[in-house]
Amino acid sequence: MKSLATIVLLLVATLTVSAQQKNNIDSLPVRGFCIGSPNASRVEAFIKFINEELAPRHINTLILRVDYNYQYKSHPELRDSGALSEAQIKQLVKVCRKHNIRLIPQINLLGHQSWHGHTMNLLRVYPDFDETPWVKMPEKYEWPNADGLYCKSYCPLHPGVHKVVFDLVDEICDVFESNAFHAGMDEVFYIGEDKCPRCGGRDKAELYSGEIWKIRNHLAEKDRQLWIWGDRLLDGKTTGLGMWEASMNNTHRAVDLVPKDIMVCDWHYERPDKTPVLFAMKGLNVITCPWRMPDNALLQLQDMFDYRNTATREMKPRYQGMMQTVWSDAGSFLDEFYGVWKPPVDTTTGKPYKDLPSNCFKAIFPKK
Repeated sequence: MKSLATIVLLLVATLTVSAQQKNNIDSLPVRGFCIGSPNASRVEAFIKFINEELAPRHINTLILRVDYNYQYKSHPELRDSGALSEAQIKQLVKVCRKHNIRLIPQINLLGHQSWHGHTMNLLRVYPDFDETPWVKMPEKYEWPNADGLYCKSYCPLHPGVHKVVFDLVDEICDVFESNAFHAGMDEVFYIGEDKCPRCGGRDKAELYSGEIWKIRNHLAEKDRQLWIWGDRLLDGKTTGLGMWEASMNNTHRAVDLVPKDIMVCDWHYERPDKTPVLFAMKGLNVITCPWRMPDNALLQLQDMFDYRNTATREMKPRYQGMMQTVWSDAGSFLDEFYGVWKPPVDTTTGKPYKDLPSNCFKAIFPKK
């Protein structure tokens, strides 16, 4: 007959194993990695990275921010110089399929139609789609500025814009052989501007949710899911999150208006705020998205485990997992990851900065 001490030890061991199983990264439905698509010269190196790093770390979702880095046939006028070919995309499709990695393309829709002093391809080629044509791009960009210019937006009510962008969406989803599409939709500062002849005076939350519905419904025609960043659905003032990681122009009320079958990518980089709970309680699927701070990312990962372990039966499936975000192109990240680029030294410690996307990625997705 087992002694009481033995029984207690067995019980503790069982509970420990159970906790470890619950807190296993492989228990998360989404184990994601999001990065800018490689340029043509780095495709082979990125394929090597998928084989040797993403797959062994059990990544099952890869989002590539393509935008105009593809040789579009529907609108060749929107291609970047030196854009990826169909054959190169198919190489990426093949390696992801080999490792059961869901490959999802992203094109920034609505916002992020410019960056600092540079207008992106859509508004450069089709300037009449601009929500704020009276705001001119500066020769030298500074923030803050009198125009409140961070990034331009297209006008969601322009009668011609969706014909063009949906051509791109359909083509890139087809070549990626993807059942989902990431539309960006983050950091939208220009929407429903008073001087816009179509949007002026309209409710910004309704405009924002209307654009999400329009994209979602278009994707649904081919059984594709819409993914978006979640910042514009958070109230920056009430939460104290401010204008970058949340909305200060009243789009946050759209959280009650958007379709429930979208995936919300909830990014927070400076603090591990617990906003996934808000999205889940609104009936939305959510994944947590860190960037460069390993300590914060590990707290966010533990939070995701805790949400799933303590949630009701109805809520648990909405906590979908974690996704590492990298805000550079693949080539720059590979140089960092493999030590080609050396981080600067932290003057307070005398050691290289540890707050890097590569370190964050390694912390939350250890190699198996």
